[in-house]
Amino acid sequence: MKIFVFGNPDLKIDSLPFKIMSGLKKRLPQIEFVVQDPNEEWQTPENLIILDTAIGIREITVFDNLEQFAKVPRVSMHDFDALTNLRYLQKLGKIKTVKIIGVPEKIPPSLASDGVAAILIQLSRR
Repeated sequence: MKIFVFGNPDLKIDSLPFKIMSGLKKRLPQIEFVVQDPNEEWQTPENLIILDTAIGIREITVFDNLEQFAKVPRVSMHDFDALTNLRYLQKLGKIKTVKIIGVPEKIPPSLASDGVAAILIQLSRR
């Protein structure tokens, strides 16, 4: 299983996925974590799983539909570009399904790591 990691390590509000990634790699060595810039062209799996910060949520949430982001305010150009690119790829038929594991920006890294690991274990069993 491959997980695309989005975010901005230089922006505190958007860096949590990067802070927990090394711990997740150790806990889940069978999963490949790929840091991806949504502004660049990349090979898109048909069934995409993304780990990213989700502004405004209180707990780790798995989003199964890009339409769930229709009214979310944009904090940076990354947020706009990531969503726009994903919708475009879905419209082209390059993405059949997308799951975005959203971590709140204010959750402690240890709780984020534990919660994301539990979700990835469940997803890997399907």
